[in-house]
Amino acid sequence: MFGLGIIGFLIYAYTIYDVVISNFHNSSDRVVWLLIVILLPLLGTVLWFLVGRSKRI
Repeated sequence: MFGLGIIGFLIYAYTIYDVVISNFHNSSDRVVWLLIVILLPLLGTVLWFLVGRSKRI
């Protein structure tokens, strides 16, 4: 069970890293995505990989 927590944390950390290094058309998009991922960890991560990654340049 402990291993699943580590894997979850690594995916979450990678999502935050991916949002930070992504190029967006508008700089406020990065802030919005960071807030979504930080405030809603599981849902934010899923949304980022399904929707957010296609919104970047």
